Amino acid sequence: MMKNTHRAFRWPQPLEGQQARIWYGGDYNPDQWPEEVWDEDIRLMTKAGVNVVSVAIFSWAKIEPQEGVYDFDWLDRVIDKLGKAGIAVDLASATASPPMWLTQKYPEVLWRDEYGHVCWPGAREHWRPTSPIFREYALNLCRKMAEHYKDNPYVIAWHVSNEYGCHNRFDYSDDAMHAFQRWCEERYGTIDAVNEAWGTAFWAQRMNDFSEIIPPRFIGEGNFMNPGKLLDFKRFSSDALKAFYVDERDVLAEITPDRPLTTNFMVSAGGTGLDYDDWGYEVDFVSNDHYFTPGESHFDELAYSASLVDGIARKNPWWLMEHSTGAVNWRPINYRKEPGQLVRDSLAHLAMGADAICYFQWRQSKAGAEKYHTAMVPHAGEDSQDFRDVCELGADLALLGEQGLLGTRLAQSRVAVVFDYESQWATEHTATPTQQVRHWTEPLAWFRAFADNGVTADVVPIRGDWDSYEAAVLPSVYLLDEANSQRVRDYVAKGGKLFATYYTGISDERDHIWLGGYPGSIRDVVGVRIEEFAPMGDDFPGALDHLDLDNGTVAHDFADVITSTADSATVLSRFKAEPWTGMDGAPAIVANRYGEGATVYVGCRLGRDGLASALPAMCGSIGFDLPQGDGRIMRIERVSDDAGFEFLFNRSRERVTVEVDGEPLVASLGRVEDGRAVLDPNGVVVIKR
Repeated sequence: MMKNTHRAFRWPQPLEGQQARIWYGGDYNPDQWPEEVWDEDIRLMTKAGVNVVSVAIFSWAKIEPQEGVYDFDWLDRVIDKLGKAGIAVDLASATASPPMWLTQKYPEVLWRDEYGHVCWPGAREHWRPTSPIFREYALNLCRKMAEHYKDNPYVIAWHVSNEYGCHNRFDYSDDAMHAFQRWCEERYGTIDAVNEAWGTAFWAQRMNDFSEIIPPRFIGEGNFMNPGKLLDFKRFSSDALKAFYVDERDVLAEITPDRPLTTNFMVSAGGTGLDYDDWGYEVDFVSNDHYFTPGESHFDELAYSASLVDGIARKNPWWLMEHSTGAVNWRPINYRKEPGQLVRDSLAHLAMGADAICYFQWRQSKAGAEKYHTAMVPHAGEDSQDFRDVCELGADLALLGEQGLLGTRLAQSRVAVVFDYESQWATEHTATPTQQVRHWTEPLAWFRAFADNGVTADVVPIRGDWDSYEAAVLPSVYLLDEANSQRVRDYVAKGGKLFATYYTGISDERDHIWLGGYPGSIRDVVGVRIEEFAPMGDDFPGALDHLDLDNGTVAHDFADVITSTADSATVLSRFKAEPWTGMDGAPAIVANRYGEGATVYVGCRLGRDGLASALPAMCGSIGFDLPQGDGRIMRIERVSDDAGFEFLFNRSRERVTVEVDGEPLVASLGRVEDGRAVLDPNGVVVIKR
């Protein structure tokens, strides 16, 4: 459902007597350490330039050790020490993980999986968001926290819970069932409308009453869940967690109306569990946790994800709440960061609009499940390269703040790459043309392909203003309702340049197919008609595993069988294949004129390399000029009315030299000499213009 208005943007303000700065710090867990370590922590924080820490995220059992018994003394002492040292506190509601006494007394607050198994305590997020009992206890803790700290001068923001849905995204309990029934009644009004939306005439699934709605519990191996029901359950699950956040937020806001509130999202290229764009309407400022993808896509995936966060924030400043100084602990292989990446990664988030750079966590744990997760102060201590890099970054951020970066925002690109959480959810169903295709991979491929051609695109949620850009990409946006289909028509008719791909505009918001040939909802705009799909794979001997195009690119996984094109269309590229495939000579890439604008339809999965190769011709066909830039360098600009900062990042594995114009401020694994920037791998240079 379309949203109308965001909460008013509010940014955490500096401590009294301090100037506004780029916020810099991380999660701080003093309750994991003896008190004599605290003073040493503050000394090192001051040395590193840290000016904010998030405290008490997982401290419920320490704050309320027994039901109704509260201990704020330790937290008061550490907040007081931090504040007097000039370090502000982003205070958590501490509700992320309930204490053992609560779950032992009320085991019914624990979530259940699709088989009915209970998620027992022993880790975190073992609570169900629809539990009235858990809600009562959590909101009581929020109230106690807010009342106790409402006048504390060192608390600058509320950190509500932590990473909602990281482990409890889905709950199949009876509490969830009743909440799902209420959600369906609110969304659809009548049970007949639910039956229509879910297509329950198929397989005799018709329901007579809302009480007959159950969550998509286990239905047997190899069976297929109703896709409309499953899509709505994903929507409901995001909404149920959001409703719990809103309840916590409102309790805190009522008692401390002057403190901005946020909760940390988990936006990444593949991080699609919750509809974070929808959640973005409910926070005072957007914050995000991002962890790097090892390997060759490390930097591009980070830049893509940060751009999406900027899109969710609608180009207001946002807060990088967590990332890592090096290796994480939760992958099968936890790769380290390469030299330079600690600083480079942070400056990339900053370039993309973050005005706060924070890590998980300040001091690396010596016990527990995250003891191998790197931190600002590693196990090796102060005498370590990581801590020296942390100090270097702190100095860089201080300088950029002094030079006026805080008054700037990410400049709008010429190109918007559209991302849609619900299209991703719909493509996750197990009964689709191919399990090798999901929505989320295609936007990332287009972002990288444009970068290879010297253009840093904006990643824009489908609810965002993608139709205000010179060019827009709809990459496998599987669900297009009538409203967004009309936006496409209006955008192109008024002169917009649109790139659309296979698996776009297939179904409406209910996952009902648009009939008459694909892509049913925008077939007139893109000028093609598709009668069937041609998935590709190698799981059977002799199966079609790729298709060559006459432009030199190669399609894998998926192709459209385009059977006709409009009179206004021009075929830019065709398939070259053996006659038995039925694809030889069939259109693969088609340009079309529509109103005052133009489109290019890409009817196959070309991947990043294929798209990068084909982009110049595709752009030329619709009058979108690509620059003559060096694709090895990603340029990102932050601007205001009277200042501009250009960030240059080396995307390659080789030294790159480029011309620059302006005053060099910051360089890591790079330097500026005689108007030329020399960047080593993982290098970055920041120029003020």
